[in-house]
Amino acid sequence: MSGAAPTLRITGMGAAGDGLSVLPDGTPCFVARALPGESVRALPGARRREGCAATLVEILEPSPDRVAPPCPHFVEGCGGCAVQHWAPDAQAAWKQAQVAEALSRAGFRDVPVAPTVTTPAGRRRRADFALRRAGPAIRIGFHAAGSGEVLDLSACTVLDPRIVALLPALRGLLRGVRALRREGSAVVNLLDTGPDLLLRTDGTLTAEDRVALAGFGERQGLPRIAWAPKDGAAEAAAQLGPATIALSGVEVAPAPGAFLQASPEGEAAIIAAVLAALPAKLSGRGRIADLHAGLGTLSFPLAARGRVTAFEGDAAAIAALSAAAGRSGLSVTATRRDLARQPLTATELAPFAAVVLDPPFAGAAEQVALLARSQVPVVVYVSCNPAALSRDARAFAAAGWRVTAATPIDQFVHSAQVEAVIAFTPGRAASPGPSRRLPGRT
Repeated sequence: MSGAAPTLRITGMGAAGDGLSVLPDGTPCFVARALPGESVRALPGARRREGCAATLVEILEPSPDRVAPPCPHFVEGCGGCAVQHWAPDAQAAWKQAQVAEALSRAGFRDVPVAPTVTTPAGRRRRADFALRRAGPAIRIGFHAAGSGEVLDLSACTVLDPRIVALLPALRGLLRGVRALRREGSAVVNLLDTGPDLLLRTDGTLTAEDRVALAGFGERQGLPRIAWAPKDGAAEAAAQLGPATIALSGVEVAPAPGAFLQASPEGEAAIIAAVLAALPAKLSGRGRIADLHAGLGTLSFPLAARGRVTAFEGDAAAIAALSAAAGRSGLSVTATRRDLARQPLTATELAPFAAVVLDPPFAGAAEQVALLARSQVPVVVYVSCNPAALSRDARAFAAAGWRVTAATPIDQFVHSAQVEAVIAFTPGRAASPGPSRRLPGRT
């Protein structure tokens, strides 16, 4: 499409944080940086399956919820955040609505969803930066919105300031690292022992590179710097001390680049919601299955409520969990198992008084299908993707389960992402019929 930019009324918010409108021919149109209730001029672009994207040209009538973005990079087009221009209360209500609509599409209509628990800005302890060499310069940052361009980061209101403070020195280091030919990535996990760095590069690490990394780690107080080829396994390039973090008081030694909940406050909110979803007294011998257990973020607090069997497919994660559980003396048994290929069967699920699962972004369709047909008294599902939640929850709705608790948690502030803790229990489901569309959503 080309020509003059038409005037559009923004009627809702798309799942990616773009304002939603409709062109005169009925085509849905997604306008980046526009907000519900606004009248704007926007230039529609190429059509895509769900409609078309449009470039915001002018705001004719701003929303009362429009605010000044706190980060200068947002104005420059950084894709790390989507809705910094939206008031915090409006963001929280939108994320609450995303969870409610995901459950509604699955068949759980009119389920009470708790207000969104929003974690503070400036507390993200994990970052996955893109690296790009451009002549003598090194760019470290996030991709620009809708583009492969790397926006060089000098500030960030979302990340922990200790991660941002590392970037100037890291730029200086990488200028001389031959293994970074053109592009790579840097994953930083802020552990209790300091920033843990995993570099991925498009070239091979040289002996000189290793010496430079060791010196950098010593100067900057990094206990470990790991390196990996673009798609290969990581190895420790410079180990100057232990790399550990306490999860619910249990010291864990994660592998380089390991998954952590985005912030300490987000982790605490998820744990609190999971524990609140469990019955006061577990049936039988109080056995709890923790599926997709990772490093044990939920396994360790769950051990205060019963005997936990933790299942995880990643070898490094389950090894770290097992070692930490052994040192802690908690009643946690770690089992390596790929739950996508080998989900727990109905027979294996039968002894558990509760099942907690925190699946990857794509969800856990294979395991949920078996859980929905099981006799487990309660299933607590931790979601990081409303679309996957909706798909998986359909199996529970079809089998007659009820939603007894739903808590949205926003630990990716200013993004379009939302997490949720959902409690399912066997019982009569909501009556069948068309799902109710919530206002302000696609």
